[in-house]
Amino acid sequence: MRRSASRISVIEAARRPRSAVLALALAVCAVAASAQKVSLGGSFGDKALLVIDGVPRSVAVGATVQGVKLVSVTGPEAVVEVKGQRSVLTIGGTQVNLGGADGPANGTRIVLTAESGGHFVTSGAINGKAVRFLVDTGATNVGMSQAEAERLGIDFRKGEPAYSMTANGAIPVVRVSLASVRVGEVTIYNVEATVLPLPMSHVLLGNSFLTRFQMKRENDTLTLDRRY
Repeated sequence: MRRSASRISVIEAARRPRSAVLALALAVCAVAASAQKVSLGGSFGDKALLVIDGVPRSVAVGATVQGVKLVSVTGPEAVVEVKGQRSVLTIGGTQVNLGGADGPANGTRIVLTAESGGHFVTSGAINGKAVRFLVDTGATNVGMSQAEAERLGIDFRKGEPAYSMTANGAIPVVRVSLASVRVGEVTIYNVEATVLPLPMSHVLLGNSFLTRFQMKRENDTLTLDRRY
């Protein structure tokens, strides 16, 4: 009696050497693995020099290397995507842990390098969505524009109305609580934020986040060590 094709495939699979099965398992794991740390080393035209897990790779816009897709390149910045989550990289900026974006970030230290103007700018995430932070020790809370809050899906209209003093006087703002704020491999939960009716180029990384750390600046390097 003739055996069916499916029956033969099952028997043949059972007769394969264990080494072949192990090799197949390793291959599956390799495919599933994605880059953990990514930074931007440079850009040229429609290509970017991405440093993926310590290895420089030239990647064209639209291409994917080790699970990292280069979405766009604009001068000193590049937008990359991993597992549907996007992050902005800056030349000379800190490494971004993209492969672990869906998991916990249990790190305790953040190291930032100042840009040419002396400001500390870094990529991060609020409630799991990519943002660009500007460290502002003069800001009471994490601060963002209404447009940014809407992009992040924050229903700020249900927040607490308040007023904030600016160079042009007091302006109405809304205070909200952010579920999580992530920079590098460190995540802080339940962070107070202020939503302002003003256009802003960055999200201000204010003291509601910074006071959770011991801060130390040496020349162009700012080190944040988590306190609690």
